[in-house]
Amino acid sequence: MALLKDGKIVEDRWTHLDDDSAAPEGKAITVSLARWQKDDEVLKASDVPLGVRLTGADDVEAIADALGTLQLVAIGFPAFTDGRGYSMARILRERYGYAGEIRATGDVLCDQASLMTRCGFDAFDLAPHVSVEDWLEVLALVDVQYQPAADRRQSAAQLRHAS
Repeated sequence: MALLKDGKIVEDRWTHLDDDSAAPEGKAITVSLARWQKDDEVLKASDVPLGVRLTGADDVEAIADALGTLQLVAIGFPAFTDGRGYSMARILRERYGYAGEIRATGDVLCDQASLMTRCGFDAFDLAPHVSVEDWLEVLALVDVQYQPAADRRQSAAQLRHAS
């Protein structure tokens, strides 16, 4: 799988643990919300970068108090038609001011890339059959927006008034 972050292909430094696996020494890990809720004190006490994986059915409020300790929130899309992750990303960015990585995983399409970045996603875990070139092309298509959004890019009006 290719990882696209901030418009560039990067290496995924995260180990994605299932609910029963032991954490490897010194490696950045992500865990499910269920494991986070069960082991949060132990996980927070560890000295490794930590992330949580959410599904559309999860409540983003469940990690609100821990956002200062989380470097990654991965939001899974079981199907491209499931839009709950968009709201979750906006809540993380706009309500909680979360500045860490928000990664889209699962069935994400390049057609949705622009809107996903507007909602606050800055990383995309692309399936092996997905064209990275198509994603990069789509992300570069629109560089000016009319409304402010979770990505905090300046709107057209803000750019016009600044010049």
